[in-house]
Amino acid sequence: MKRKVTLRELVGARIVLAVCVAVYYWCCARNGWENYFTSIQNCVVIFAFLFFCSLAAREKKYKKEVVDEMAAANLKRCDSICYKILMVSIVCIGFLSAFLRFAVSSEVIGYMLMGVLVLISIIRTILFCYMDAKGV
Repeated sequence: MKRKVTLRELVGARIVLAVCVAVYYWCCARNGWENYFTSIQNCVVIFAFLFFCSLAAREKKYKKEVVDEMAAANLKRCDSICYKILMVSIVCIGFLSAFLRFAVSSEVIGYMLMGVLVLISIIRTILFCYMDAKGV
C-alpha cells in the first residue's frame, strides 16, 4: 500500500471493530441456538483479528508519516465529546436497569450496551469527519 494513511481512515475503521463485537455478542446472547451461529462466531472472530492486524499495520505506518496536528486536535475534541455522551448513556442504562430490574433482562441490557458501543463509534467518526472538513 503506497497511499498515505489518514486519521479519518483510522477513526472510521473503529466502526468495523465495534460492529464485530456487537455481532459476536448477538451470537452469544441469543435465546435459541442454531448450528450456524458457531460458524458466524468463528467468521467474525477471524475477520476481526485479521482486520485488527491490518489496522495495526496501518497505524504503525501512520505514526511514521507527518502528523496532521489539526486533525489530531479535532480527534481529541471528538473523543472528549463522545466521552461525555458515553457517560450519559451508560448512566441512563444503569438507572434504567436498576428501576426496571424485574422487567428488563440482562440480555437486553447487553444489547443496549452494544448499541451504545456501535452508536458512539459512528458518532465519533461523523463528528470527526465534520470537524476535519470544516477545519474547526
